[in-house]
Formats: sequence, C-alpha cells, structure tokens
Amino acid sequence: MSELLDNLNPKQREAAETTEGPLLLLAGAGSGKTRVLVHRMAHLVEKGVRPHNILAITFTNKAAKEMRHRVENIIPSGADIWVSTFHSMCVKILRIDVEKTGFSRNFTIYDAQDAERLVKDVIKQLNIDDKKFPAKSVMYEISNQKNELLTPEDMAMLSEGDFRLKTIAKIYSVYQRRLIANNALDFDDIIMKTVELFSTHPDVLEKYQNRFRYIMVDEYQDTNTSQYQLIRFLSAKYENLCVVGDDDQSIYGWRGANINNILDFEKDFTGAKVIKLEQNYRSTGNILNAANTVIKNNSSRKGKKLWTDKGEGDSINLFRAETDIQESIYVMDTILRAVKLGKKHSEFAVLYRTNALSRVIEETLFKNGVPYRIFGGIRFYERREIKDVLAYLKAVANPNDEISLKRVINVPKRGIGDTTIEKITLYAVEEEMNFLAALKNAEEALGKKSKTSDRIGVFLEMLEMFRTDSESMPVSDLIKKVIDETGYLDNLLFEKTSGNDDSQDRLENVKELISKAAEFEKQSETPTLAAFLEDVALVADIDNYSETDDTVVLMTLHSAKGLEFPNVFIVGVEENIFPGYRAVSGETEKEMEEERRLCYVGITRAMERLYLSNSVIRRHNGAYVSNAPSRFLREIPKELINSGAERKIQAKNPQPAKQGFDKPFSAQYKKRIDPISVPVSKEKLDFVVGDMIEQARYGVGKVLDIREAGADYEVLVSFSEAGNKKFMAHLAKLKKANI
Repeated sequence: MSELLDNLNPKQREAAETTEGPLLLLAGAGSGKTRVLVHRMAHLVEKGVRPHNILAITFTNKAAKEMRHRVENIIPSGADIWVSTFHSMCVKILRIDVEKTGFSRNFTIYDAQDAERLVKDVIKQLNIDDKKFPAKSVMYEISNQKNELLTPEDMAMLSEGDFRLKTIAKIYSVYQRRLIANNALDFDDIIMKTVELFSTHPDVLEKYQNRFRYIMVDEYQDTNTSQYQLIRFLSAKYENLCVVGDDDQSIYGWRGANINNILDFEKDFTGAKVIKLEQNYRSTGNILNAANTVIKNNSSRKGKKLWTDKGEGDSINLFRAETDIQESIYVMDTILRAVKLGKKHSEFAVLYRTNALSRVIEETLFKNGVPYRIFGGIRFYERREIKDVLAYLKAVANPNDEISLKRVINVPKRGIGDTTIEKITLYAVEEEMNFLAALKNAEEALGKKSKTSDRIGVFLEMLEMFRTDSESMPVSDLIKKVIDETGYLDNLLFEKTSGNDDSQDRLENVKELISKAAEFEKQSETPTLAAFLEDVALVADIDNYSETDDTVVLMTLHSAKGLEFPNVFIVGVEENIFPGYRAVSGETEKEMEEERRLCYVGITRAMERLYLSNSVIRRHNGAYVSNAPSRFLREIPKELINSGAERKIQAKNPQPAKQGFDKPFSAQYKKRIDPISVPVSKEKLDFVVGDMIEQARYGVGKVLDIREAGADYEVLVSFSEAGNKKFMAHLAKLKKANI
C-alpha cells in the first residue's frame, strides 16, 4: 500500500494519511480528488478499518460508479464500502425504516413532472388561480422549503403577512397530505424524510452512526441545508468526516446549495484540518492562469491558486462575430478543420449559459453534417411513451400511486374519460380516501351502475394480474407483458401504419426500455421491480454521457461540471447572457459571484485549447439584441489571449487563414448559411429617451437609453414585467407607442 501512496503528490499523500477527525480537502479542478479519496479508503483498510464502516457520498451516479470501480480495483474487500449518491443512500435507509415517518416501504419516487402534476391537482382542488400561481413556480418554492427542512406548518408561520407565500404554504400542506395518501416521495423528500427519521428516532440514527464510522463526502460545496444536516447527524458520534470540495465551483445556489457549508467548515467542526490540492493534472498553464485571474475577483472564497507542470500551452482564442449565426459557423469551421487534421469530434465540447443558445449551434452542425450530441433536452425517461410504461409499473409496485394511476387509466383509450376521473377525484376528497379506494368504489362515486365503472373494474383487475406476475417475473418480461396486455404496443403499431412520424421512434424507445431492464437484471444484486423503478428514478441525464461516442458535445455550463474535454468552446460570453441579466442588474454581488464561479468551471473544463466567443448581434428570447462583451473577458490578462482571434468577422473581407485549426473564420463555410441581414443605412428614430415604445414580444416599455451601434441604434428599454431589455432598434422594429 505504501507504494500506492508513493504515487501521490505531497499534498495528496497528506490527505490520504489524515484519517482521524474532521478534514476539509479544498480540491481545485483537475487536482485528482477522486484518486485521493480512493487511496484514503485503501489506507484506512490497511490500518485495520473494516470496509463495512466506510461511507463515501457523491452527487451523481456517474461519479459514484467511477469511484466504486476504482475502489474495487485497489481494495480486495472494496465491495463492502458503501459508495453512493446522497439520494441512493437515503432511499436504502428509507426502504428499511420509512414506516416510522408515515410512509410504507413500497413508496414511489415522483420525478419533477409527477410532482408538478400533483401540485396542479392540488391548485385545482383548492380553487386557486393557476395563472397567478403556476404549478412550476409553486413547486420551486415547495422544493426550497424542503431543502431548508421547513414543513408546511413552518412555512405558514414564516409567511405571515405575505399573501403569495401564505397561499403556497396552503398548497404545500395539501400537497404533502396527498403524497402521504399516494405513498409517494418527491425528490426533496428523500433527504428530508431521512433527516426526520434520524431526528425522531435516535436508535435508528445510532445504528447508522455505528455503521459509518468513517465518512467521505465529495462535492461538498454543492450541499444544501438538508444534506448538511444529514451529514452532521451521521458524523456526530465519531467525527471522522472528510469533505472534499471547491468553493470556487459552487454553482448551484439557485437550487438550494449553500456555499457557506464549505466556507464555514472549520466553524462547524471543531479542530478541523484543511489541506489544499492545487496541482492541476488536466489543463495547460494559460488555461489555469485565466481561471485563477477570473476567480480571484470573488470575495467569498477560501483562496487557492491552481498550477501545473504541463507547460503554458496555446493561448486562449477570443472571437467576436457580427451575428450569432456567424459565431456558430466559426465553431463549426474550427471543428471541421481539426477533424481534417486527425482530431476526433468527441474531443470538442460547446458550452453555453442557457439552453436557448444551443439552437443556432445545433442547426449549423446539423446542416453541415457534423455529428453532435446535446445534453439538457428531453431525457429518455421523460419521453411520453417511457413515462406511460413506467406509470404502469409504478401502479403495479405501489397501488396507491394516484399520479401513475391517472396517467394510464385511459392509456390506451378504454372509455374512462377526464370527466369520470374528475368525479372520482372529487369523491376521494369528499370521502377522505385515496384515489385507489375511490376507484374501487367507482359505482358509488359515479352515482349509478354504468359501463364506465365496469371498465374501471377491468383496469384494476389487470393491474392486480400484473402485480402477481411481478413477484416472479423478470422486469423486462413484465414490461413486455404490460405493453402487450394493455394494448399499448398495438396502439403504437397502429400509429406507425397510419403514418405517424413519431411512432417509429416511440417504438424504438420502448424497446430500449426493455433492453435497459434486461441490462439492469444482469447487473443488480436485487433485480426486483421496486429496485428497477428506484434505479430509473435516480438517474440523471449526465449519467448517460459516454466518452466513447465520437460526437461533438453540446451542453450547459452547469451540466459540464465534473467533465473535461481537450477543446472547449464557451459561446455567448456577453453581458446579460453570461453573466446573466439577473446578476448584471442585481443589487448584491452574490449572484454575480456565482456567475463568475460558473465561468471558472467552464474555463477549467478545457485541457488543451479554450475558445471564447460572442457576437455583436444575436437573436435571444425572440428579439434581436446587442450585448457588450462579458466583464469576465476583461478579467483575463491580455497576454493570455490570442490577439489574432480577437476581432470581428469582416463580412466582405475575411482575414487570411492561419496554419493549424486555430485559424480565423473561413469564408468557404460562411457561404453555407446566410447570416441575418444588418441594416446598412441609419434611419432616424421616432422616439427619444423617456418615450414609451412598443416591441412585439414584450409589449410597451419606457426607453432608458439610446446609443449608436454601427448602422443601427442600441436601445435600453424597461418593461413592467420583463424588466430591462436591450435591442437593436431597427432589427427589433421598435416604434413609438400610441398611448
């Protein structure tokens, strides 16, 4: 084992050998943190710690799988170490003891769509205006409350005097009662209910404290309040807690992550030791220097400086196009030139602040035959046909699952319409019973003997048959039986013969689900229906990312965290886009600092070459806008930037190409897609600062500022609902409002 530790650098080795007491590893991007954690576990086992007593927690299934694989490769008994995500760990705990919190062990896990659908039902039940209280925004607020471990009663008490929050607290209360009736947990409940279990049942907590005497938590900067409390509970008895994180990569504040968890670690855990891992094994010196100089502008950070012995490497390429279409062609042109020189498509990633920026890039790559894969679209498990089949399986595994029952009770159509479902739902509410019980009383609920109640009876008998089958039948065979017996497969085949363009894809997706179930059966120690549904519920889009696919990768900067690519493009590096409008117009530095951390994350994804780009004009949110270059670009020292690439595309006279694949935009690719037309003459505006103007998308707004911008005018407009927006006056067809 000492030979293995000899392969670590001095700071890594110190971290691996520090086994007792609280430890904070400030691990910079690309500093080999997973390697350190695995060697630390190996060192613990060598010292005599039972693998059974070691717990390692991370955030994604992909990271957990990689860590588990490495552990089993260097530790003979590594299979006994519990390597898991937060949610997977808590689900295992709840499957044993959840009954102590009011749920049954066969609970269903609701994804975001399921939870939102239930919230919609509750809003309708309470006769609340869904335009003033959209289900998505209500669900966001409820999620925030759960992340802070606040119950509906807590929220109601804290929202006194605030009508909006008071109303959401009421929805939250009924929503939670409906979850209990459905025997379902939403994603936030998985952590919250585990914390509740530990806080109300000391005997259960002590069982797991004695089990997990050595705890390691990866990506600690991403933890929220509920996850923090979970770790506090588990580590309280032995205090052998090692957390690994990078405060400079804390980018999930918008979904509840609390950067103070890592910033205040020494305050929370007395006697904590801090070790900084600053040597980077991923990127070149110029890339790291750019990242270091950008992030040092943040004040809320521990402070560290990444370095490498790989050399300076290439300069950073900065490119400013006239339009977003020309920006996308620049990206494509660079990739195609590199591929001609022997590079693979998979060596390139295109990153962006919001999904909306991917459209133009995607269209350009598609039209020119460049293979790509985009992350952040509709996940496989969110596709309609997959949700349908999984809803059947959920209704089999948990008969009380109202959302799943409602989804499939008339899919394929069997004569049980929306009016019938509404009547039964109302009956369930009035009689204070769950939806399943109301279905069983359909004859009484519907007021008379009818064919509809007979159809409901047949539907329930069919589910009961599947339930019996599920006890002995492999999941893949059960899926085949479900789609056959329900007529779902016949329905898809009929759609195919009827010329439905999507039917073939839907058929292929259902076949893929069967294949995934078969693969799960081979790999799982407990290949039950419940285990399969749990596995599906906890999978993330990024878990399916594969380095072996030879395609250009398109994804948001948030999705790219934890990944690395030889060549990285970050597009749309402009004020109001990256950093976003909210951060630019915010009253505090908190949002801007998170945007800057996101920039740091993006920069450090690049191993060899980094390309930053923006455009003078782009179509964004339905309008043509002109944004200034991002402030983050000004924070990068000029000597790190390739000045030959820092220019606008000259529409008529493109600069001559350089050698290699870093040369400027190529005229031959410019001809493939016509850029948007830019006005060549500057017409006078019919409005001035202070006037009210009309814009097609946002309506009437007040002109705050007007500036010349080439052949057009850049106009800053304030709208009552949309806030401040910038436009190119003639492109956006702004005109004085007739009021």
